[in-house]
Amino acid sequence: MTSFNSSLRVNKRIVIFSPILIIIVNFAIAFAAKYLIGKWAFIPMILSGWILWLFFILKFGGWESIKVWLQKSEGSFFWPLLSVLIGFIPLPLFIFHYTSLSVWTIWLPWLTIAIVNPWIEEFYWRGLLLDFTKGWSKTMSVLYSSFLFAINHAAFGINSELNSGLEIIISTLFMGVIWSVVYVKTKSLRWTIFAHFLVDFLGLSSAAFLDLWEKGNW
Repeated sequence: MTSFNSSLRVNKRIVIFSPILIIIVNFAIAFAAKYLIGKWAFIPMILSGWILWLFFILKFGGWESIKVWLQKSEGSFFWPLLSVLIGFIPLPLFIFHYTSLSVWTIWLPWLTIAIVNPWIEEFYWRGLLLDFTKGWSKTMSVLYSSFLFAINHAAFGINSELNSGLEIIISTLFMGVIWSVVYVKTKSLRWTIFAHFLVDFLGLSSAAFLDLWEKGNW
């Protein structure tokens, strides 16, 4: 029993500190890829993130956790509604700049990110991290996950003007806090995954990473 409890504590520490490793890797790739492929650095950054997140999700959460995360939402419908409303924040961006998705080299990664990324990120940043910090106060747990979620996204600003600046950190932190609260209240990631999909879809990910329009010109 002592050995089992010790193993649980070690696993908990690994998961809790895993975002630090992922952030370091993300920034390292951003700086290294900058000199090799420039603004296209977002491709290896996202792929490495997916690989690392999936490792931690499957290693320390597993399929049983995924089933729990995808269960039907509990509580008031206010929380899922709030989650989805947050997802529509980038709608003006899509309306004014959807024409930037004119070639397959832009719209293919955009669609791939929109379809794949929300599942993996929500399973990791909300599901796994919030589950492994349940022993903390709810406020501390939510802020820890959300702050690191925002810092990780700041790495994309190294090669992309549109994804740089304090507003990106603030907006991502805001989304992270809301989606974390929604998970805590509903015990489900169904609606946060959908909301995250809306953000990635309407935010035109690949076109924004490549700075296909000027910052602030919308």
